[in-house]
Amino acid sequence: MTARSKFVPTLSRRGLLALGTAGVVAGMLPFGRAMAQASGGTLVMTIVPEPNAMVSAFNSASPVAVISGKMVEGLVSYDFDLTPQPKLATAWETAPDGLSVTFTLRQGVKWHDGKPFTSADVAFTLLELIKKHHPRGRGVFAALQAVDTPDPQTAILRLSRPSPALMAALDGWETPMLPRHVYEGTDYLKNPANNAPVGTGPFKFQDWQPGSHVILVRNDDYWGEGEPHLDRVVARFYGDPSARVAAFEAGELHLGGDGPIPLNEVKRFQDSPDFVVETRGTELNNSLDILECNLRSGPLAKVEVRQALLHAIDRDLMLNTVWYGLAEVLTGPVPRTIPKFYTDQVPAYPHDTAKAEQLLDAAGFPRGADGTRFKLRLIAPAIGDTYDRAGQFLSQQFRRIGVALDLRSVDVPTFIRTVYGEYDFDLSMFPSSVTADPSIGSHRFFHSKAVNKGTPFVNASGYANPEMDKVLDAAGTEIDPAKRAALFHDFQRIAMEDLPILPLVRPIYVTVASARVKHFMNGPEGMRGTLAPTRLEA
Repeated sequence: MTARSKFVPTLSRRGLLALGTAGVVAGMLPFGRAMAQASGGTLVMTIVPEPNAMVSAFNSASPVAVISGKMVEGLVSYDFDLTPQPKLATAWETAPDGLSVTFTLRQGVKWHDGKPFTSADVAFTLLELIKKHHPRGRGVFAALQAVDTPDPQTAILRLSRPSPALMAALDGWETPMLPRHVYEGTDYLKNPANNAPVGTGPFKFQDWQPGSHVILVRNDDYWGEGEPHLDRVVARFYGDPSARVAAFEAGELHLGGDGPIPLNEVKRFQDSPDFVVETRGTELNNSLDILECNLRSGPLAKVEVRQALLHAIDRDLMLNTVWYGLAEVLTGPVPRTIPKFYTDQVPAYPHDTAKAEQLLDAAGFPRGADGTRFKLRLIAPAIGDTYDRAGQFLSQQFRRIGVALDLRSVDVPTFIRTVYGEYDFDLSMFPSSVTADPSIGSHRFFHSKAVNKGTPFVNASGYANPEMDKVLDAAGTEIDPAKRAALFHDFQRIAMEDLPILPLVRPIYVTVASARVKHFMNGPEGMRGTLAPTRLEA
C-alpha cells in the first residue's frame, strides 16, 4: 500500500494454487497407490534443482522458496497485478508520512506445534531474522527501526524513512513469518527448524531424504476453512531432465515449475492433451540469467574488458541456440516485465567482434603466440542442461576474441561456497531474481554495502560506486512514483556503464502440470505458493 492508504478486505483470502491428481505410482517412494486413494490424495511435484534448505528466511534461492512456501506464510500475498492480498494479516494501514505501517493479524492462527501466532512473532521475525540474515533483508528492511506490539493481533512497523518497496516484500517466500519460541536464544542459521520448518502453512514437514524427496503432510489445524484438500505433497528430485520427462509421461509426476523439462520438449508438451503448460507464475520473481564479474583483480577489473565481453556475445543467437526462443534479451538489470521501472535508454553493447578486439587491445591485453589473451574461470550451478549449453556457447564466442573460458559446473552448495564464501571465481552465471521491485531484488547486487561474505546471492563482484549507492538509496525512500521511476532509470544507466554484471536474458520459465491438475496458476508467485486450495480430479 502507498502512503495515506488503508486496506480492509471485503472478500475472503485469495486462493493461490489449485492442483490435483489421482495418485502416486506404487513403488516410486515408500508409499503406493493405496495411499493415493485417501480422501485428499497425494500430489507429486518436482523442484529444479533440489533445495539445499527447507525455509527461505535465510536462503533466497528459488528451489528453497518453492518447498518453503508450502509450510510457512507471509503477512500478505499478491494478485497478478501485484496488489497485496490478505494472508496472515487481514488489514493494514500506512501512515500519511510513510513512517509506519499497522498490520491487523488474522485471529486463530496456530504454528504447526500448536502455539498461537502473534505479533511477537512478527516483530522477532522481521527484526532478528529477516533484517539481519535474509540475503535481501538488509536492504529491504534497512529503514525498519522497531515493531510495536500493543496486543497479540497488532504489529506496527516503525520506519526511519519511507520504504515504498516494503509492501512488495511481505509474501511467504520473500519474508516468511517464523516462530519466536522456536528460534529465540538459538543460533538462527543452525537452528534445526531451518530444515524441518515450524510454520503456519497448510502443510507440515514430515521427512527430507536428500537426493530423493521431501514429504509434507496436511496441517489439520490450518486457518483456511476447509483447506488444504490434499493429504500429502511429495517433492521428488530428478538429476536428469529426461528422467522428469519420463516421469511426467508415466503419470508418476504431476507438477513442476521453473522449467522442469528440457526446452526442446516444451512444444511437444504444449501440444499434448495430457498436459497443461503455463508461462505465468514468475511475475513476483522476475528471474534473469546474468554473468557476474569478479572485479577484485585480473582482467575483469577493467571496465573495457567487461564491455568487450558483452560486445563479443551474440545474444540474439544465444537466445535461440541456448533457450530455444523461450527468453528475451535484456537491455539492462531491469526486465521489460516491470514496465513502471524499465527503460531502454541505457548504453548498449551490440554484437561486434571487431569492437571487442579493439577494447581488449586498448586495455593492454594483446593476443599471445597461441592467439589467447587471457583465461577466465566461469562457474555455474548444475541446475539443468541450459547452463551447460550457455557455457559452451560463451566459450565459443569468447574464443573468437582471444579469451579462453575454463567452465565449471557444480552443485548449488558448492556454487554458493565458492562464489559467496570464497570469491574464487572470475565469472559466475546464475539466475538472479529482481522480484517485483529493484529495491528488493537489484539493490543487493549493486550496492556497495550489500557485500557480505558468506551470504548467498548478494554483491559478490566487489562492485562499489558512490553514485550508484546514492541512486539506490534515494530510490529506496522516494514515495513519488514518477521520481522513483526516474531514479531507477538512472540505476539502469549506471549499471550498464560500469557493467559489474553482464545481462544476458530473462528466461521464460514454464510450469508443467498433468491435465488433471486444475487451477494451479492463480498468483504471481507460481509454484512458490501454498497449494492450500488444491483439489484432485478423478
